[in-house]
Amino acid sequence: MTRIVPTSDPHRPDPQPRIVYRSRTGDDVVDCHPREVSQLLAAGGALWVDIDSTVRSQHALLEKVFHFHPLAVEDTLNPNSRVKLEEYEGFLFIIIRGVSLAHGTDDPYDLETKDLYCFLGSTYLVTVHAGPMDSIDRISDVVRRTPDLLSRGVERVLHSVLDDTIDAYFPILESVDAFIDGLEERVFVDFDETALRDLFQVKRLVLSLRRYLQPSREVMNVLTNRPSTLLTPEVQIYFRDIYDHVLRINDALDTYRELLSSTMDSYLTQVSNRLGTTTKALSVVATMSLPFVVVSGMWGMNFSQIPMSAWPHGFWVLLVVQLGLGLLLLYYLRRRRWL
Repeated sequence: MTRIVPTSDPHRPDPQPRIVYRSRTGDDVVDCHPREVSQLLAAGGALWVDIDSTVRSQHALLEKVFHFHPLAVEDTLNPNSRVKLEEYEGFLFIIIRGVSLAHGTDDPYDLETKDLYCFLGSTYLVTVHAGPMDSIDRISDVVRRTPDLLSRGVERVLHSVLDDTIDAYFPILESVDAFIDGLEERVFVDFDETALRDLFQVKRLVLSLRRYLQPSREVMNVLTNRPSTLLTPEVQIYFRDIYDHVLRINDALDTYRELLSSTMDSYLTQVSNRLGTTTKALSVVATMSLPFVVVSGMWGMNFSQIPMSAWPHGFWVLLVVQLGLGLLLLYYLRRRRWL
């Protein structure tokens, strides 16, 4: 993926960032003009600003209004930034990766990922992402319906955002679980040849989920256990719940990976067994046909003096002899357990 470049359309105004503010006296401000953000910061209270990094005027707020560190601002334009938590003077910078099943592709198990960048200060939370993001949309609706959530602190809003982002793994796990339930019948009952291809796709999905989840585990561990002036122990208890979700998802992914690997081994073993059965059947046919080839070859030679060549019942006698030799050879091989 290439670096995100914020743009602006000169023919129409830029879309405004989501802004939700709750003052210390309980007054609410929703979707105010970006020029008012500086005043809201100075007034105190709880402020949540959600920024689309593809819009130039919105992304400029990070540097011109909030004065975040240039390295952190640069990370918000890099879609390949690693999941991490960094502590700067006055704020925490968190990068988390959201996942979802991609729509509109031929592969039903293709993943779509998007980074979410969070700046947590003492009285503000700034979230940054490129384009729409489902978890932000859901939490934004919750905050607008229940403004009291902001009065509990911007840390609780951060918890809700991260919790919803991590919980997006669970619907994908349900899809994997449903696939594994139907996989046993496809492999062991129907012996569906397309099952191996789907199995590889789902195994790749599980490995990708595990790769994306592992750094998030470390981030949640830090938010839960590391002392911070921006996170009180009472708030860290809520992040412990997200950490538990990460552990549950990780355990489920490990289980799915083992099940898929064992199912793949069972499928390949079944292919080998079927090949062995086919080879055994062909061996029986070859064994039965061997006397016919030998006897027919000897009595089919182009000589005038061949025993029983002038005997009227010679054909039937030789036929019985060939069948008897074939059955005798088959019996001998069965006794030796070679077939």
